[in-house]
Amino acid sequence: MPVIRLSRDAAPGAPRVGRLEDRLSDFTADSRMLLLGAMALVVGAISAFVAKALLWLIGLITNLAFFGHLSGRFISPDGNHLGAWVILVPVAGALAIGVMARYGSEKIRGHGIPEAIEAILVGGSRIQPRVAILKPISSALSIGTGGPFGAEGPIIMTGGAFGSLFAQFFHLSAAERKTLLVAGAAGGMSATFATPIAATLLAVELLLFEWKPRSLIPVALASAVAAAVRVPLLGSGPLFPTPAHAALPWSGLALALGVGVVAGIASGGLTGLVYGFEDLFTRLPLHWMWWPAIGALGIGVGGLLEPRALGVGYDTIHALLLGQLVGPALIGLLVAKALMWSFSLGSGTSGGVLAPLLIMGGSLGALEGHWLPGGPPVWALISMAAIMGGTMRSPLTAVIFTLELTHDINLLLPLLIACIAADAFTVLALRRSILTEKVARHGHHLTREYAVDPLEVLRTAEVMTRHVDALPAEMPVAEAVALLTDPAPGPDGALPHQGYPVIDTEQRVLGLFSLTDAYRWQAAGVAAGDRLQDRLRPPVFVAYPDEPVRRAADRMAQAKLGHLPVVSRTDLLQARLRQIAEEEDRGRILMADVRIRLRRGPAGVPAAQRSGADRP
Repeated sequence: MPVIRLSRDAAPGAPRVGRLEDRLSDFTADSRMLLLGAMALVVGAISAFVAKALLWLIGLITNLAFFGHLSGRFISPDGNHLGAWVILVPVAGALAIGVMARYGSEKIRGHGIPEAIEAILVGGSRIQPRVAILKPISSALSIGTGGPFGAEGPIIMTGGAFGSLFAQFFHLSAAERKTLLVAGAAGGMSATFATPIAATLLAVELLLFEWKPRSLIPVALASAVAAAVRVPLLGSGPLFPTPAHAALPWSGLALALGVGVVAGIASGGLTGLVYGFEDLFTRLPLHWMWWPAIGALGIGVGGLLEPRALGVGYDTIHALLLGQLVGPALIGLLVAKALMWSFSLGSGTSGGVLAPLLIMGGSLGALEGHWLPGGPPVWALISMAAIMGGTMRSPLTAVIFTLELTHDINLLLPLLIACIAADAFTVLALRRSILTEKVARHGHHLTREYAVDPLEVLRTAEVMTRHVDALPAEMPVAEAVALLTDPAPGPDGALPHQGYPVIDTEQRVLGLFSLTDAYRWQAAGVAAGDRLQDRLRPPVFVAYPDEPVRRAADRMAQAKLGHLPVVSRTDLLQARLRQIAEEEDRGRILMADVRIRLRRGPAGVPAAQRSGADRP
């Protein structure tokens, strides 16, 4: 059986290798980035109104539940006069949340950010409309009835849900839907806290899983628009304005390192508390619908003992930054908030983590500030940023977030040192963060390390097989089929390959002949006069010697091929299939669902009883 040796120069359509910089660019962005940027402007504006609506709803429920007033003004529940009856208020809210989660959507349970991560990782960045409605309502009920949670997680999830819904009306890929989902999430956070830069950084550090202009630019645009729309809706200026502090000396920077390590230890302890309580709840002989009510009992008792631990606590954060809480009050606030928050969050209720982390970090730092130079306000600010950075493992976000909240630029350096120290401790001590642990418990592992793909660095010419066995185009099909289906060792004792390029007399590749082709042709029957050139089709997928190996690997995964002309056979291709589908498969999810329901006709009609035209 004739087998011809080809050199690499016989590769199909292979161009002459010229200056690589003339063909390859630093980024993969194209003109669709401009389209996504325009869409992100709309999503950012929407997310600002969503944030306003959620904060108004939290204020309305808080006023009704604790004061009997019909008002949407944002107010703290710690000034209530309910006495022991305060215990029942969180329980009532939690019972409603349990019913909503069981009969509405279980996805409303939890912090908000892990659910957004999961939608991105395994849900094709598609969030159901019911989640966009039920999540803010359940979160407002939880926080408005005294839950010691932040509004940022629910707002991130809700803003992301509206961004995803907006994207589902258009023909977009999963990667493009992800960009708009994250744009909505960043817009929600930006509008809530007036922190557009930190919201963009949070998107990069937690949600996008990439640092690419095609996603960063639309997300930044959405965050900026949301911050601008926030001004007429919620006001301007920093959320927690504080007097500017003097820059710390060298000794203060060393102390900031120690405060960061202590914050890292506290971050690990808080993460362990949350999931320790979650494990305890899973052992209860009750349906999970009732768990939030049990967790709310802890809120009620804790709120009776320490009212300042109830609710979001923005006023408490500001008091810590101004040094208005001292001594035993700090200890009571720290212990009560930590236990109430971790116990109730472990029960699976709806609520965020950011504001509670700021309160607990601020309380810890204010306690340390009694013995450190600079005073409690300085160390409250540094410690709350460090605990945020360590617990969420987003140190850059924590630094910028704190600066945007207070506009105190003089503490930039100690903030960076403390946040990095806390992050370093938790990275070494804990396998996962408080956010990714929940995703991992649902069976999805993720890595948050960004690195250059080795396949982007290597060129195809460096890994391809330089001497290839090929079959002549005139070879009888029956002989070629026998070569692969009934292999016999060659003169060197080696067995034939599982596929060959087929070439004509001028050494041009006409196509690929594989074991799959051999079995298919054998089953269909082979005529005596059939030649390979009569059956083969020109190769659709080829590789070029001067392009990155990743591009060839993507083509192989997309075409489900084990080899390409010019490029040697490579394994580990299946992992690329999903990424390619997310990048290129586009569809309007919501409109498609509506059309399917309309074609299905009345509910309950079995598919077998419908006519062909009625079936989706």
